[in-house]
Amino acid sequence: MAFQTYGELRQELARENLPWTVNPQFADSEPIRRPPLGAVSKPPPAVPSRRVDVEAVVRDNPPTNILLARDLLTRGVLRSPPPFLGQAGASPNAAPAGGPAAPLVVDWRNRFGWPWVTAIRDQDPCEHCWIYAPTALVECMVRIEHCVWSPRSEGDYIEANKIPCGQCGDPVPVLNWFASNGVTDLDCVPWVDSDPGDRSGPYWNPSPNGCGGGSMKPPPAWAPVGSRNGRTVKIPAYTSIDNIQDQKNWIQNVGPLVVYFEVWSDFQGWHGNTPYQKVSSATDLGGHIMLAVGFDDNLGCWIVKNSWGPSLGNQGYWLIKYGQCGIDDSAKLGVRLTNPDPWTKRRTHGGGMIESGDGALHRNFELIAPGPGNSWTHWWRDNSSGAMPWAKAETIGNDVADPPTFTATSYNRNFEMVYRTTAGRLHHRYFDQASASWKDGPVFGPNNATGGVGFIESSWGPGNFEVVVGVGGNQLQHWWRGGSTWQPSVTFGSNIATMGPSLIQSTWGNLELVAVLTSGQMQHFWRNGSTWQGDQLFGANVASAPVMIQGQYGMADEHGHGNFELVVANKAGAVEHWWRNNQNANWVWSKSATFGSGVARVLALVEGSFGFNLEVVVLRTDGMLQHYWRDGAGWHAGVVIGNTH
Repeated sequence: MAFQTYGELRQELARENLPWTVNPQFADSEPIRRPPLGAVSKPPPAVPSRRVDVEAVVRDNPPTNILLARDLLTRGVLRSPPPFLGQAGASPNAAPAGGPAAPLVVDWRNRFGWPWVTAIRDQDPCEHCWIYAPTALVECMVRIEHCVWSPRSEGDYIEANKIPCGQCGDPVPVLNWFASNGVTDLDCVPWVDSDPGDRSGPYWNPSPNGCGGGSMKPPPAWAPVGSRNGRTVKIPAYTSIDNIQDQKNWIQNVGPLVVYFEVWSDFQGWHGNTPYQKVSSATDLGGHIMLAVGFDDNLGCWIVKNSWGPSLGNQGYWLIKYGQCGIDDSAKLGVRLTNPDPWTKRRTHGGGMIESGDGALHRNFELIAPGPGNSWTHWWRDNSSGAMPWAKAETIGNDVADPPTFTATSYNRNFEMVYRTTAGRLHHRYFDQASASWKDGPVFGPNNATGGVGFIESSWGPGNFEVVVGVGGNQLQHWWRGGSTWQPSVTFGSNIATMGPSLIQSTWGNLELVAVLTSGQMQHFWRNGSTWQGDQLFGANVASAPVMIQGQYGMADEHGHGNFELVVANKAGAVEHWWRNNQNANWVWSKSATFGSGVARVLALVEGSFGFNLEVVVLRTDGMLQHYWRDGAGWHAGVVIGNTH
C-alpha cells in the first residue's frame, strides 16, 4: 500500500501491532512527505564468506586519535600501546575485562564525549543520495582521524561530472572519483545542501519523479574558486565489507559505512526509539544510499544518517532493524587514511609548527625554529612511526631576527613562512611541493618592524595572505597579499610591546589577534571590514609574544565556533594557557594552567590528530627546543627536540 497520509500509516501500524511510532509532528490528515531517493539499482549481493580482518587493518596502522586508540587498547584490538598512548597516561597493561561481552552500542554522533558526524544535509529535490552519503563519509573520517571538522561540497562531484538533478547513481564511482581527484570544500565549490536554500533555478525544476525524470539540465559549470588542489581532502581506494560482523567491527574500530537500503512507503513516517521495520502492506519506492554512523545490539539496529534534512526521522537519523529492506544484503563501503587539506586545518595551528599531510598517516609535525647565526631550521616528527622521532632537516638563511611564523596554504599545499629580519623588515619564504624545495620570496613591509609576526591565509580574495606585525611607536601594522604583491593596509593600536603568531581568521570571518601591551597585559583586537578594534584586556607580567589558535572545543558540528586557545611565556619563565569561550557572549578570557620552567618564549601551538590534545613547542633560556602537550589529565613535559645554537 502506498499510504497517502500519516493517519493511514498510524492505522496500519496499529493493525499489524508494530511497535514503532509515526513522527508526532505530522497530523493524521497531512500527506506523507516523499523526499527523493537516487540509487540506480540494487548493488551486487554481499558475500558473507568474504571477510575483512578489521582488527589486523587497525593494528597495521593504529589511529593517532588517542580517544579511539585507548578504546582499541582496552578491548585488546591493539595488543600493545603505541608510544603516544603511554605518553598520554594510558595503562600499558590495559586488557579487555573477562566474562561475556555486554550488548554493544557504537554511535559516532557522540562517542568518547565528542561529536564526530557533520550536520544533516538535504538533497531535496535531487536524486543524489549516492553523492551525499560518500561525501558525509569523508567528512566523518577526517573528523575521526584528524579531530577537525572538514565540511565538503557535494557540488564538487556534481559539477565536475555534469550530473543532472534527476540522475540516479551508485556511490562507488563517487568514491573512486574522490580517490582520484579529492573532494573540496563548500567555499571552493558552493552547493545548496540545506534549507533554506535557493532552488528556484532551472537546474532544480521541475523536480525529479523517478530516475531520469524531472529536470535533466546540466549543473553550473565546474569552476572551483582559488587553488582547488590545496583545498581537497584526498582519500585512498574504498574498502568493501560484505560480512555483517566485519561491518560492525569496522564501525566500532574505524568509522561509518555507506549503506544501500530499499525505501518502502512507510519509511518516511518513522520516528522514535524503536527501530524501523517494514509494514507488510507497504509499497517499494526504490533504492536509497545513506551512512551508517553506528549500531545498537540492544535494539538490534543500525543507526543511519539520512540526507532528507532534519525534520524527518529523529532529526534526520533513523534506527533501522537489522536485515530490513535490503540493508544487509549488499556490501557496505568505508574509507580510512584520509589526507585533509591545509584549508581544513588553518585555524588549528599557530606559530612555527603545523600538522602536515606528510607521512603514512598524513599527520607529521613540521616545525620551523630559530637556528644558529640568524638562520632558521626545519625540524619534523614522523607521526606515523611508532617512536615518533624528531629529525632535523635543512638550516637556511642569515637574516632571521625573530622566530618565523609558519603555515600550510591552499597554493598547491605549499608551506609558507614570514619572519622579521635583522633589518627590521619582513621576509617571505615557501616550500614548493612541486619541486620539494624551499624558495626565497620577497622582503617587504615596514623598515621598523618589531617582535614576532602574525601570518595566515584568509578567505578574502583568492586566498589572501594577511600579516600583522609590531612597528616603531608601539603600534601594529597590517599587510596583505592578494596576488603577487604585498601591500600595506592600516596601522592601529597603541602601547604595543610585542606582537606574535596570534593572528587567526575566526569561524565567523573576522581577523582576530592578541598583542602584549607595555603594561604587561594582553589585549584582543579584531577586524570586520576595514577597521581594527581593541577590546578585552587580560593577563599580567607578560613580556614575550603569544601564540593563538581557534580549536575544536565548543564546536558541536561544523557550523559551530570553537574556543580561542592561547599560550604565552610570562616573566617568570613559565607558560600560561588562556582560553576564550566563544559560546559566551561576554567573551571572557580565562587562565586554565601555568606549566614549565626556564621558558624564553612559546614558538608554536597546535591542536592536531591526537584526540584534541594541545601541542606546544617552546624555546628555553638555554637555547633548547622542548615539546609540551595537554590531554584530559592536564599538561605534560614532552621530549627535548634539539638545540637552536
